[in-house]
Amino acid sequence: MIGRAHIGALLNSPTATLAAVVDPANARMEAVSKAGVPTYPSLEALIGTDPPDGVVLATPNTLHLEHALLCMAAGLPILLEKPIAVTVAEAAALVRAADAAKSRILIGHHRAHSPLMAQAKAVIDSGRLGSLVAVTGSATFLKPDSYFAEAPWRSLPGGGPILINMIHEVHNLRMLCGDIVAVQAFSSSAVRGSAVEDTVAINLRFAGGALGTFILSDTAACPRSWEQTSQENPAYATYRDEDCYVVAGTNGCLSIPTMRLKTYPRPDDRSWLKPFDVEELTVVRADPIERQMEHFGAVIRGEVPPLVTARDGLKNLEVTEAIVEAARTGRTVEVPG
Repeated sequence: MIGRAHIGALLNSPTATLAAVVDPANARMEAVSKAGVPTYPSLEALIGTDPPDGVVLATPNTLHLEHALLCMAAGLPILLEKPIAVTVAEAAALVRAADAAKSRILIGHHRAHSPLMAQAKAVIDSGRLGSLVAVTGSATFLKPDSYFAEAPWRSLPGGGPILINMIHEVHNLRMLCGDIVAVQAFSSSAVRGSAVEDTVAINLRFAGGALGTFILSDTAACPRSWEQTSQENPAYATYRDEDCYVVAGTNGCLSIPTMRLKTYPRPDDRSWLKPFDVEELTVVRADPIERQMEHFGAVIRGEVPPLVTARDGLKNLEVTEAIVEAARTGRTVEVPG
């Protein structure tokens, strides 16, 4: 599914060109045959026949390390879909290999390329909210049965919404509020009964002292998720009056992605009895997948460093692994420094 999104971004790109598609499943290869490019059954076949300038790895999570190492050995820049790997140990090994090979790796946390995220980060960094105090977030949506039928690995360890979805949220929260240093969590698989969770409630502590709460569910009939509020992906029904994050500081709060900003007019006269200045910021929307592809082209050409590095991918995975451990043990789990 995400591979087809990347193909669409390349076909629309003014600066990059789709060179080939690798997929061992003939049915999916036929689905992209209209692109008019060669298709290969394996990465080895592609690399040995006609190496491209760069590779987008949109493979199942369990194959990320193996495929990234293949591309690194061939000296190819990589756009590696999130998560960087299935485990922190695998991710750390990938980062070490990338450092040794001086590889150019962009991790596919595509929301990092969203103009909405850039705007929210600029507001927070400007100090208009004061010192950060708290953030609340949600990713609640209902995935259909077909989502799991077409890719059974999503119901097995290495899949599940913590790795598939929450890792996006972790990167967003780190962009907005800084590094996450400790987590607590409850998880449940009560609805689907799969080997992985379908709902998680999470507490977060940030390095700067702010605290956060987050609710994650892929079986909740609720539109308070990035996909259903940001209006960035037309494949999803969207609800422009809903938010999925609220970031609060000592002088105000920002609701995202509606960009409703509430601040006290006088920082020296703040109280819950005082009215806020209320503002709805003008927003710019663009497809972050397409913006990410343009950035990857610039990374391939050596014009810019990756916006989301392999080390970012490792840090995001450390947080998600800590969430899994916190849910399993019921204790607070510190995230490695």
